[in-house]
Amino acid sequence: MPTMTTQRLINGADRLAFGGDSVVLNPALVKAARQIYHTFCEVHPEIIQRPIGVAICRLNHRGTVVFSDRPVLLPQECLIPLSQLEPDVA
Repeated sequence: MPTMTTQRLINGADRLAFGGDSVVLNPALVKAARQIYHTFCEVHPEIIQRPIGVAICRLNHRGTVVFSDRPVLLPQECLIPLSQLEPDVA
């Protein structure tokens, strides 16, 4: 019997791969992460350091902007990279 994690990988709904691999993300997660990122930018315009993305919980869509190169994520979290939040930024 496949576990929830195995089933997610099979379905590919919430998988995130780095490097040359393709990225398959839940559109609702990307939308929530984009809102978190834009809210952060509006509330903190003085911060000029560029984040690597948003760590977001797949269960409740709560997240935080991440600046470290090697973020530590909880099992229910995934990282939405900045390139997915603002496609014109590379």
